[in-house]
Amino acid sequence: MPSGVKLTKRFVEGLQGDGKDCFHWDADLPGFGVRLRASGRKYYVVQFRCNGRSRRMTLGLHGILSPDAARQRAFGLIAEAKNGVDPAAKHDDAKREAEVDTVTMAALADRFLSEHVAVHCKPGTQKDYCRSIVSYVNPRFGERPVSDIQRRDIAALHYDMRSTPYQANRTVGVLSKMFNLAELWGLRPDGSNPCLHVKRHKEERRERFLSPDEIARLGSVLNDIEREGSESRSAVTAIRLLILTGCRRSEIQTLRWEYVDLDAGELRLPDSKTGARIVPLAPSAVRLLAALPCDEDNPWVITGKKPGTHLTDLNHPWRRIRARAGLDDVRIHDLRHTFASRAIELGESLSTIGKILGHSQVQTTARYAHLARGSVQASAARVGDSIGDALASEKQ
Repeated sequence: MPSGVKLTKRFVEGLQGDGKDCFHWDADLPGFGVRLRASGRKYYVVQFRCNGRSRRMTLGLHGILSPDAARQRAFGLIAEAKNGVDPAAKHDDAKREAEVDTVTMAALADRFLSEHVAVHCKPGTQKDYCRSIVSYVNPRFGERPVSDIQRRDIAALHYDMRSTPYQANRTVGVLSKMFNLAELWGLRPDGSNPCLHVKRHKEERRERFLSPDEIARLGSVLNDIEREGSESRSAVTAIRLLILTGCRRSEIQTLRWEYVDLDAGELRLPDSKTGARIVPLAPSAVRLLAALPCDEDNPWVITGKKPGTHLTDLNHPWRRIRARAGLDDVRIHDLRHTFASRAIELGESLSTIGKILGHSQVQTTARYAHLARGSVQASAARVGDSIGDALASEKQ
């Protein structure tokens, strides 16, 4: 470092800029200097070596900081560096912490939606996450710093949403994912997720499925509607396919002709909720699909009103159809439950049903286990009777 002059107030104030940045170093304290910027502003700086690295820090603006105060501060920082403590690193850490403390929950939510949800989640999940954030997370926490949220805040939100337990649990689930990423992004300490240990509300799962009489009633109504033309052919076909295949609504509404193999009797879905899967088709479903017109300009099986589109609103047609069939409490998803319950009645195993429905976890299919008791009892009776008959014949 070049030798310098005594940095006094008089000397510093007399410095004139020449349109370039330059440094003037103090003769008494090596490493202490003043930086003259091209703009004419003057900043006190300190330069030192710590752990083999050369470091420089800005101490403050001349006029706000006097030469003597700047020199005293520089002396302390140089002493720290000689003891192996890097004051520049400490300053950077403090600056990062200050920046982290200003990140709001709304900003975290925006980053979560753009960098995680939009990249890793399917459109339906993206929509659900966005709804939770817009309706519940941001109104409650949006303006608060991420680092400020504690477990009692999450517990209070969860309790206040107790009248809608499903939505309350989903919202806490979304928050938990957000805070996990906040830790990954350095916005909170590791292991500080405030959603941890917040006990979820008990959810009463609905297991509504149609009885044989209700299925017949629905079929009759669908036949009448087809003859009348009171609903679109796409809506009626979608309802029929849902109950004949056990598919999810999104899988049928977004079904493309390229996924349909009528010769093999199957649907080859490349990207269902649980990934790529093959849906076997019953002969009745094959006949239904074979009878549909195929428009070369429209890749969708369940076509929409506009050319080249698929049906997007199945809720309104279903409400009218179910009302006419006297099934006002039946949701579209209950058609999938109906398929599963009928499969159990016919003696199919839970593992087979899980594969047909595209369940990724055994627990999902296990919810139907209680429905299998009748078929299990019937099987046990048949086996027992067979053994009993054999025992009886031995006695004779």
